[in-house]
Amino acid sequence: MEMPQLCPRFERAIELLSKRWSTLIVYRLLDGPQRFVDIENSLPNLSGKVLSDRLRELETEGVIQRTVYPEKPVRIEYSLTDKGRDLAPLMDDIQQWATRWVELD
Repeated sequence: MEMPQLCPRFERAIELLSKRWSTLIVYRLLDGPQRFVDIENSLPNLSGKVLSDRLRELETEGVIQRTVYPEKPVRIEYSLTDKGRDLAPLMDDIQQWATRWVELD
């Protein structure tokens, strides 16, 4: 039996969201704009370098936006774009699935 071919867009989406920490960063930003340190503190096992890399990747993909406020000191916030906010129903579905099926040790 021949296996159906994966949709390239689906495959690309899974590749983006399956990178370690990317989905959790998006999940945290569902609550609204946050500063780097706030995201870092909410995900204690995440290093600053990896967070920086993931934020840059998600920004490049148009999932989040980085806003620089010209204050002293400069304030930088990260927030979801429309593209990123469209992931909210998916996150809700994953949360419901996890509540039903995922056991914690």
